[in-house]
Amino acid sequence: MARKLIIFGNGLGMAIDAAHFSLADALENIWEREGFLTLEQQQLIERCLGRGGAPEGEHELDLLHQVVTYCKSLNRIGDSDVHWLTEDGQRFPEITATYIHKVATYLHNYDGELPDDFERNLVEFIKTTRSHVATLNYDKLLYNSFIDNDIFNGYQGYLVDGMLGGGFSSEAMERMYGNNFGYYLHLHGSPLFVNRNDEIVKLPRHRLSVDRNEASEHIVLTHVKHKPSVIAASSALSTYWDYLRFALSEATEVILFGYSGFDNHLNMLLRPYLNAKALRIVEWSGAGEQQEREQYWESKLGQAVAVVRLDNVTEFVDW
Repeated sequence: MARKLIIFGNGLGMAIDAAHFSLADALENIWEREGFLTLEQQQLIERCLGRGGAPEGEHELDLLHQVVTYCKSLNRIGDSDVHWLTEDGQRFPEITATYIHKVATYLHNYDGELPDDFERNLVEFIKTTRSHVATLNYDKLLYNSFIDNDIFNGYQGYLVDGMLGGGFSSEAMERMYGNNFGYYLHLHGSPLFVNRNDEIVKLPRHRLSVDRNEASEHIVLTHVKHKPSVIAASSALSTYWDYLRFALSEATEVILFGYSGFDNHLNMLLRPYLNAKALRIVEWSGAGEQQEREQYWESKLGQAVAVVRLDNVTEFVDW
C-alpha cells in the first residue's frame, strides 16, 4: 500500500476535550498558577501585550517574541558589573521560555485517550503503510498511542523521530541496512525536549510536570511570523522540517487533519508539492459551510482541495 503523509493539528485534541486543549485556557491557567510568575514578571509581559492579563493566543505574542530577542542580545553583550538590563530584564527570556514550556506541558499532560475505533484504524493503517506522521500540537494523544501499540521500536519500528537514549540524532533518521521506516515529525517541538550538556534529550513521560521549570528552546509557540526563526534555532526542529520535505516527496497523498491553516510557513512549504499529490482536508464541520471552506483552503494552498467536514473528526477512518 502506498505511503502517505498525515499532518495533525490541534483539531484532534479539540474534538476530544475542547476545554483542556484550548490554548487560551492553557495560557490563562499557567498565568494564574500560584508561585510561578511574580507580579513584576506579569507586568513586563502585559506591556508586550498592550493590555492586562494573560495572552489569549499566538496572535498576541509578536512583540513579546521581539522583546525576548532583544533581551537575549543585550545579555550576550552585558556580562559585566554594569548591565544594560535590570535583573528582571536579564531573566525575561528565561521566564518567558519557562512560561511557554509550562503551557505546552499543560496541553501535553492530558489523561484521556484516543477513541477506540479511531485509534485502531489509524494504528493499523500506519503499521500497514509506514505512512509518515507530522504533528503541530503538543498533546500526547498520538505519541502515547503509538508507543503503546509498538509503532515506535528503534530502527525496527514503523516510525522513528530521531530520539535515542543519548539524545536527538539526525543520523538516527537515516534509512540504512534495508530499513524502511516512516517518520514521526514533531514540527512544532515537544515539551519533552530539553537541553542537557549541549544535547537535546527527551524527558521520560512520567517526569513531565507543570511544576518543572524548564526554559525550553524546542517549542514553537509564538506569533506565526516568528515560527521559522524558532525552528531554525533548534537543530531537532530544523531536522524535522528537512525531513518533512522528504516525506512530501515520498508520499502519494497528504492528509491535513484538524489543521487551522494559520501556519503560513507550512502552507508555503506544501504548495509546490501539491501539484503532483492528492490532498484531503479533514476538519470540524463547525468551521464553516462546504463551499466556504473549499474557497478558504484554495486561498491558503493555491489550488482546489477535497474538504471532508465531520461533526467529530475522530469519526474519520478512511485513511
